[in-house]
Amino acid sequence: MKKLIAANLYRSELLPISGKLVERYNQCLTLLGFGPTKLKTFSIDGIGWSPEIAEKRKNPHYLNSGDANPHAIIITPRQKNKPVYVPFHSFDRDIMKQVFRIHGEKISDITRDCAICVDLDQYIDAFYEPLDVLKYTNINIGFRLVNDLDKAQQKQLELIETFKQGNNFIDENVHIQLLGMAKKYGDLRDRDLNLHELQFTTDSFYTRAFGGVYVLRDFISPIVVFEDEKWYKEAIKDTMHDVLIYHIKQPELIEKLRDHVIVTYDLEDAVKTERYERIKKYIFASTLKNTNNPIKDILEDNILFKSYLNKVDIDARKRVMCVERYLEKLEISNQYKISDMIDDDVFISLHEPHSSLMAKHQDLIWKLLVNIAPFDPLHLYWYDKEGFYKTYQTWDDSYKDWVIDYISNKV
Repeated sequence: MKKLIAANLYRSELLPISGKLVERYNQCLTLLGFGPTKLKTFSIDGIGWSPEIAEKRKNPHYLNSGDANPHAIIITPRQKNKPVYVPFHSFDRDIMKQVFRIHGEKISDITRDCAICVDLDQYIDAFYEPLDVLKYTNINIGFRLVNDLDKAQQKQLELIETFKQGNNFIDENVHIQLLGMAKKYGDLRDRDLNLHELQFTTDSFYTRAFGGVYVLRDFISPIVVFEDEKWYKEAIKDTMHDVLIYHIKQPELIEKLRDHVIVTYDLEDAVKTERYERIKKYIFASTLKNTNNPIKDILEDNILFKSYLNKVDIDARKRVMCVERYLEKLEISNQYKISDMIDDDVFISLHEPHSSLMAKHQDLIWKLLVNIAPFDPLHLYWYDKEGFYKTYQTWDDSYKDWVIDYISNKV
């Protein structure tokens, strides 16, 4: 990962946490029932997730009380608009944007000397069956201040009212209580510490529950796509829900997505795009072994590209050039079918979300498509960073260099 870090492509927007903020973060962890970390320094993202703590605890979702009950931690206003690097749901960043949009000023004030625990309540105590994910509808966003600062404020205001009554202004016990609260909390009289609950409504989304599930329910009929075959097989036993259920690797899935006007393709337009060139170069790079030239140079130099294309075996050559060969044949005769010349995974990689979809739905479908056929490194980086980091480690070092240079010029 050193190359990605050097290029600012690996979790580059994490916020460093040390000193007093560590203490406040630990107070939140304790309040949520997770126990404090022993780390003296670490970093966090927009939702308060820390890669260092996740690694130490060997749990990437240590802020969750089970799949159905995620949490967030806010300890600094600088978390506003920061990425959520390992979201449990595709809408996690949207939730944090809503929180900061509505409560941003209060958060800036509160986090001067306090931290905030955020409860994302789906009104589900726990998941028991895979299609329980369909229960995600309205999410209640609740807030708790560590040390109950808001309750301390109420007590301070009540003491002040007591102080004003009768001769209480000369009561030493009232003086002692007020001075004690002032030393511990400061003057809370004019601070707005009331973070009222918010509501967030879900539509189509992705969740990491049950090994990863896409819930597409804004189309002709609801579609649920499972990444984990075990949970897919469990889900298809369900007879209570009127939904279409697929495993992500089922060939019928992409056809159904086309029928529902969720995805589309146009091979003639696709071959003119940079995306097609990236996909073709990925396929070519995956066929090259023990080359005399760095793969990066082969992909960038047209002469080298052609030279090595002619050196690989005929099946690999046909796979690299399958789309262009199909379109050439189609100009001569319409008897050729796509499946006759283009491998299914390559064909799927050239699909895209239908232009009629809303932007957030297009992002979700891009994520689904790159999970099915992760051939485009740029889109994999944009729409599934954790998938990108995992796949990146399997690539040839020289291909890694090419990808890093390419992405660096696009972000």
